[in-house]
Amino acid sequence: MNDRSGVDYALGYSDAEFQRLIRQSEFYAEFTEDVLRRAGFKPGMRVLDIGCGAGDVSLLAARMVGPAGSVTGVDKSPESLQLARRRAEQEGFRHMRFIQADLNELDLTDSFDALIGRFVLIFLPDPSAVLQRAARHIRDGGVIAFQEMDISHSRTMPLDLPLWRQQGEWIKTAFQRAGVDVQMGSKLHAVFRGAGLPAPHMNLHARIGGADSFNPDYATAISAAMLPVMERLGVATRAEVKIETLAARLREELISRDGISILPSIIGAWTQKPG
Repeated sequence: MNDRSGVDYALGYSDAEFQRLIRQSEFYAEFTEDVLRRAGFKPGMRVLDIGCGAGDVSLLAARMVGPAGSVTGVDKSPESLQLARRRAEQEGFRHMRFIQADLNELDLTDSFDALIGRFVLIFLPDPSAVLQRAARHIRDGGVIAFQEMDISHSRTMPLDLPLWRQQGEWIKTAFQRAGVDVQMGSKLHAVFRGAGLPAPHMNLHARIGGADSFNPDYATAISAAMLPVMERLGVATRAEVKIETLAARLREELISRDGISILPSIIGAWTQKPG
């Protein structure tokens, strides 16, 4: 277990996890871009991305604001920031920088036009306090936009697909026992209000697909990443999960019932800082 922004990040910081996060970002990039555009992103904006990890959302924001703007990513993990800097350099982006800092103690001298984050509040014990602290660095009238999962929303149709139900329960239970708020996406309204911000506009995206979609592989990748946590916290064993064949079995279950899987909801929330 590794520390991210002052809390335990359940999935750690291995090279395999970095690659999984990059693939996950590609999977959800259009959803995140939609939220940022709805929030009012435009060229020239100065953006603060908290809990930036390996830089996926920072890179997306950098493309949207262009070279006339700037993006500052903040994370506590030096391994993540090293990768983020390397990726920004490979893209040729000179309008990006990355800072190592604990989000619970964030204290920057700069002012920004936008504050963003994705899949970060879910890992924080007091997300409203962190959001309130970070929002101090945003100018009056600036944009605040976050996107979080609600893991409890995943399901299938038909509903009675036992393997999909079981692997979903394993993942949800492991996250909960690791201290992760699996319903954070649905709590964004309350988190924003708890940070003293205006009630946000919100939307919901979800990946839906059948046996020929990426969903079985995505669910398996999450299960593989969570497997050490599942075993350590007594949720499930490697022998029970059978990770090597899990994707094939998930896919076959969908085929057998002509079913679809609906992955966790990706919920966006955005508002403007009053002033």
